[in-house]
Amino acid sequence: MAVLALDTSASVTVAVVGDDGARLARREAPERRRHAEALAPLVEEALAEAGVERSELTAVAVGTGPAPFTGLRVGLVTARAIGFALGVPVLGVPSLDALAAQAVSDLGLTPDAEVLVATDARRREVYWARYRVVAHEGPHAVPVLETVAGPDVGPATTVAEQAAGAVVVGEGASLYADALGLAEDAPLVPDAAVLARLAIARRDAGADQPTEPLYLRRPDVQEPAGAKRVSDGTAATR
Repeated sequence: MAVLALDTSASVTVAVVGDDGARLARREAPERRRHAEALAPLVEEALAEAGVERSELTAVAVGTGPAPFTGLRVGLVTARAIGFALGVPVLGVPSLDALAAQAVSDLGLTPDAEVLVATDARRREVYWARYRVVAHEGPHAVPVLETVAGPDVGPATTVAEQAAGAVVVGEGASLYADALGLAEDAPLVPDAAVLARLAIARRDAGADQPTEPLYLRRPDVQEPAGAKRVSDGTAATR
């Protein structure tokens, strides 16, 4: 039995992990504009490498962002479609949570250390959240964190106030290192395998894992407002 995980909040990343959290396969493509074209082949490649049939999947985990509208939507729609076709649950995990957990493991952070995750929101802004480490390793070898502030979106220069005293990670921090700083060897984009382990740990704990996207701001393209009603200048009679 296995869990398929995918995240399209930044690059396209796919992983297959066992129900015990062991990574069986992982694929990634550095796409930022063609998520739809990249995702389906990576899913098939990861399943083939893991030697897992779709019918053996017990759940699909998906990153819920925050991220720009189009790329994030591709991952969510794909995860929901696979889950619906197989009749298995789809487990949503905020992508910032996965990056924070990854930072704790990669950088060897200890309890009470704090992590600021900043990802690219374009328009010279970042999506961000700040976390405190509760335990370096919890169920399924996943770090336990609590959210201190965020998630939110804003200019890197403003978010810099949140970075004080924290280990800073994420692609947004790399883009605006002058304002935010960036920890050495910091992870930049979510790892779908870490996201899957978070989903499994939260599932086993009975946590709700909705798949609604975290956009945090309105999409760039919006429906036009309805046409204004033009008055003919006559007064209504009583």
